[in-house]
Amino acid sequence: MTSSTAPQRLTPKGRATRDRIVEAAARLMFERGVAGTGTSDVLKAAGVSSPSQLYHYFGDKRELIQAVIAYQTQHVLDLQRPLLSRLDSFEALEAWRDAVVADQRARNCEGGCPIGSLSMELSDHDAEARVELAAGYQRWEEAIRDGLDRMRTRGELGADADPSALALALLTALQGGLVMTQARRDTVALEAVLNAIIDLIRCHARS
Repeated sequence: MTSSTAPQRLTPKGRATRDRIVEAAARLMFERGVAGTGTSDVLKAAGVSSPSQLYHYFGDKRELIQAVIAYQTQHVLDLQRPLLSRLDSFEALEAWRDAVVADQRARNCEGGCPIGSLSMELSDHDAEARVELAAGYQRWEEAIRDGLDRMRTRGELGADADPSALALALLTALQGGLVMTQARRDTVALEAVLNAIIDLIRCHARS
């Protein structure tokens, strides 16, 4: 895996080139899958003429994949950050659900989740990638859990509520719902499962 300090040693031009390669690879791997994306495809999409430039930043395709996982994890969390950072009320949970559903409709229910797509393709065949993907899911789960923790601290959820278990259930429901959305080309299953988990959380609400 590329050293975590490598990007800090790059010149601004080098950093921009590396970022462009990662962004192009992430886009292509989301559209075509990892196996369907060759390094030559990435170079062309990134506007990089020489393979030596790619291998200057990444020792091989596996290192590029690691960078793509990090990029997609941050990208997904950044897109959801405004809602995830205040996911501490039932109104906020419903707004997050609505935003997720609206995003899928805007994309014609195509593509699924960038992290989920990588996970389905890589987890059984690349141990290092699986660890990084699991860590990305953990960051997402913790963001959801933090909001539920605040609800319990304020007394809006009862002491019997387990924010960690509920956050894991909600994230798992989201991932399964996105797979169904991709296959069915509608958001019915996604809405149903998110509603079911939000209703489960409501069962712990204090009156």
